[in-house]
Amino acid sequence: MPTYEYQCLSCNHKFELLQPITAKPVTKCPKCAKKVKKLISSTGGFIFKGSGFYATDYKAKSHSHKAKPASCPKANEGCSGCKGLS
Repeated sequence: MPTYEYQCLSCNHKFELLQPITAKPVTKCPKCAKKVKKLISSTGGFIFKGSGFYATDYKAKSHSHKAKPASCPKANEGCSGCKGLS
């Protein structure tokens, strides 16, 4: 769930709430019950849980061969425009 920041328009009280994305924004200040505005937060981010997110996490461990280089689909048609670029 994302954390949203709010600020009261009357007493300037700033507060954060952990809310589901589908929840409606808060409209009243918890201190004075006046109107609040939602702030644009710069503290958001992803939280990765688990062993990690690396390219090696998804590699097949039983295969030890090198990948074949991709061939140009137009090479069989006589095109020589990309030879020597790889």
